[in-house]
Amino acid sequence: MKKIKVFIEPSQYGYSAYMDDNDLDYGLIGEGKTVQETIKDFDLSYDGMREYYKEIGKPFEEIEYEFFYDTESFLAAYGKTFSLAGLSIITGVNQAQLGHYLHGRRKPTRKTIDKIQKGVEKFARELTAVRFA
Repeated sequence: MKKIKVFIEPSQYGYSAYMDDNDLDYGLIGEGKTVQETIKDFDLSYDGMREYYKEIGKPFEEIEYEFFYDTESFLAAYGKTFSLAGLSIITGVNQAQLGHYLHGRRKPTRKTIDKIQKGVEKFARELTAVRFA
């Protein structure tokens, strides 16, 4: 099964999700006021396309897709789960700087994006290692 990248970015009305360039004969998008709404809309778009192909008797190529966030969208999606202060501790990026990224006032450099990525991945590994007695 093909793995397709889906990018989530801010849009004029909230957020949008769109597929990376690929060789599929269909395309999908999702939109919403929040990142969570956008992901749900993208999932519905996928289900709707599968149903449409079934209706017209055309084979539908099932895919796996994973979401890739720009920094602003990631912070919008998880900023309520983790405070910016907490994300600052996890990532090593200054809290005020994260706030600028969240509100679109500044764009992080590739080095900062990588630092955020590594911090989040490390934290995720630590969380998955937790066991309760």
